[in-house]
Formats: sequence, structure tokens, C-alpha cells
Amino acid sequence: MTHTPTVGERAPDFNLRDQYGQEHRLSDLRGRLHVLLVFFPFAFTPVCTGELAEISADGATFATDRVRTYGISCDPVASLKAFAEQHGSDVPLLSDFWPHGQVAREYGVFLPEKGFANRGSFIVDREGIVRWSVVTSPSEGRSADSYRDALSCLI
Repeated sequence: MTHTPTVGERAPDFNLRDQYGQEHRLSDLRGRLHVLLVFFPFAFTPVCTGELAEISADGATFATDRVRTYGISCDPVASLKAFAEQHGSDVPLLSDFWPHGQVAREYGVFLPEKGFANRGSFIVDREGIVRWSVVTSPSEGRSADSYRDALSCLI
């Protein structure tokens, strides 16, 4: 694993495609929005499905004029599209498929022996600085309440 950015460090920039093929660059949001990055192992797995459903259901917190939320996995775009459609999710799901896990590596959450991203979450402020993070194990879900608490300190 590479270095996991810590609170106070600049978040690594990225340019990834979402489930609809649209490009998203973290630096494009600088100066405008806080960003919640939610790395997850794979679409269609029970823990990932539950976490993303909870985030998607709370657009008043996670998709506002102040906050953008991205789910990021090593799934290909087509899998993320099928997942979003099946679960009615409107959260942009970004594909870190190729180069495989490159962004997850830059955030220190790629598990090379497994070939997927660990569960890592990062809140990046408007200036591109990491303000909060948590990394758990692949089987350990994260609480949307902790995201809400951390975001409330910024907005």
C-alpha cells in the first residue's frame, strides 16, 4: 500500500469516469465544494449495497450545493451503471478499473493481494485538503452518521 493521505494533507487529484461515462476530476471542485470520497470493494456486495443506499437516500446531506459525494471502486463502468440502476442510486460511482486501482493506491486503500479497494472514506475541503478520514476492513461497514458529523464541521 502507498501512503494514505492524513488530515491536513492535500488530497491526490484524480480523473475518473462515472457509471454514465462522464469524467470527474477532483481538482475541478476546488474552491467550490467539499467532497466525500467513499472507496468500496465491489458493487453488488451486501455491505457496499447497504452503505451506498444509505448515502443515496440522504441527498440533503451528501448531494448539496456545498457537498459532492463520490463512490469509488475498481469495478468497470458497465458494472457500476447496472448497480446504480438496479438500486436507484444517483450517487456518482467512479470506476478505478484502469489503470487498475490507481486512485485507490494513491489514497493508500488498494489491496493488491485481493485486487480491490479497501473501505476508505475521505472528506476533502474546498481547498483540496483532507479534513477527515476513516479506513476499515473490507467486511466492516462505515456509518453514514460519522460522515454527517464530520461534514457538519465544514458546512
